[in-house]
Amino acid sequence: MKLNFYGADRCVTGSCHGLEVNGKKILIDCGLQQGRDEISNPEFPFSPPEIDCVLVTHAHIDHSGRLPLLVKQGFRGRILTTRITADLLEIMLLDSAYIQVQDAEWKNRKAERSGMGRVEPLYTPEDAEAVMQYMTTCEYGQIIDLYDGVEVEFVDAGHLLGSSCIAMELTENGVRKRIVFSGDLGNINQPIIRDPVHFQGADYVVMESTYGDRNHTGVWSYRDNLAVIIDETMARGGNLIIPAFAVGRTQELLYFIREIKDAREVRSKPDFQVYIDSPLARRATEIFKGDLLDYLDNDAFQLVKGGTHMFSFDGLRTTESVQESRELNTDPTPKVILSASGMCEAGRIRHHLKHNLWRPECTVLFVGFQGEGTLGRTLLEGAESVKLFGEEIAVHAKIMNLQGMSSHADRDHLLEWITDFTSPKPQQVFVVHGDREVAPYFAQSLNAKGIPAHAPQYTEVYDLVTNTMLQPGYLPARKAKVSGSGRFSAPYERLVKMGQILNESIKRSKGRDNKSLARFADQLKQLLEKWEA
Repeated sequence: MKLNFYGADRCVTGSCHGLEVNGKKILIDCGLQQGRDEISNPEFPFSPPEIDCVLVTHAHIDHSGRLPLLVKQGFRGRILTTRITADLLEIMLLDSAYIQVQDAEWKNRKAERSGMGRVEPLYTPEDAEAVMQYMTTCEYGQIIDLYDGVEVEFVDAGHLLGSSCIAMELTENGVRKRIVFSGDLGNINQPIIRDPVHFQGADYVVMESTYGDRNHTGVWSYRDNLAVIIDETMARGGNLIIPAFAVGRTQELLYFIREIKDAREVRSKPDFQVYIDSPLARRATEIFKGDLLDYLDNDAFQLVKGGTHMFSFDGLRTTESVQESRELNTDPTPKVILSASGMCEAGRIRHHLKHNLWRPECTVLFVGFQGEGTLGRTLLEGAESVKLFGEEIAVHAKIMNLQGMSSHADRDHLLEWITDFTSPKPQQVFVVHGDREVAPYFAQSLNAKGIPAHAPQYTEVYDLVTNTMLQPGYLPARKAKVSGSGRFSAPYERLVKMGQILNESIKRSKGRDNKSLARFADQLKQLLEKWEA
């Protein structure tokens, strides 16, 4: 009974874990590596034909994006996930395949001019379509006898429509162990979807730590802040560009904008136009209109039951063709543009950034986590210019981050979720899906609370019967940043990270005695004076 770590180990993309039990090899997720996390997407640290089954926690590409490659390289087993996740995967994997083909074509055009060799796409639309023949579905709470000695249950993770934590009961040679994979845990009080399910206990937990070092701002501020940002940008005569994941975040934003429009909270231009410039987002929104009885939270369910369309309002437009997308940037009318991808690594959003970043009247609003090494993170960290399509683009637009608007649980809610595991208490918690510094930091936090935990490294192997490491992993070299003059050094990145940690420490100091607070403030003042001298 072994647990293998094949991805998202001290990084936030490429989620992939492997179980070996009773001669069966089972993957939990098969995600695409992105940004600086990319090791080698074309190569797996295992043999695809030997995999018997893949359990998919949710449809986001960093958890599912290498499924077409798995099939392309010989996987012929079963893929199991929730009904809604399967529906979303059908469109998301196809979209990812088109991006792979487009990226390869762009690289080959450059290669032809420079005399370099041609590259092949990671996979094609045909590979993505081939995945669906192996797809089987289940509903939340359904107990599935996967194999002899392997029971599986999917429960609501509250991260994305159809997203799941996966609980597994494993029995081998008379030894029984319960293991829970968190997938991506959702933030609480999100519109549309329900809060994450909590568990009573497990022998082992594999849990994410995306926000393991910080908390979000108050939930109450989401809509109010969004309304103010829209109002101010429209008043300046600019465009509001929102890089957003086509599935989940786009629908959440539409939900909020409908409420803002209904309340007429944008006074500078009440009839402002909103464009969904993502064919994938349009198709995903159609899925969000389907049979969602067992997936919606109570507020959303009551809206739908009462006949209200969650994502429909005056002024909402969708673009399908590339030409329609281009025309958005030649139309001088101030507007809101929602476009993928959320971290600005691919898709139409990069064209909108090229045409709007240099305009001081415009705003670029980030509404989700930006992975290290991505264009989104580079912009948030204050780059004065970035390179897009071979051209250096000055950054004069207002760059904003709606920090509270996250589909991931923050530090406090991650701690609440894991501390509910008491019967039994975990023998070991494996902390994954967190940046290189964050995952070990969160593991240390759990150890301090008396919960045994560590942050595994890539290719680590663990024995679940004896609770011992069989093979240590390693930390792969990270890709260098390639964002033009917006590039930052490693020491600067470390300084930014320490600033974030300091900010969280200050927030946690609220309520401490005044003498300690004053001493802390004096020490910070002295440090800053010395630094600025």
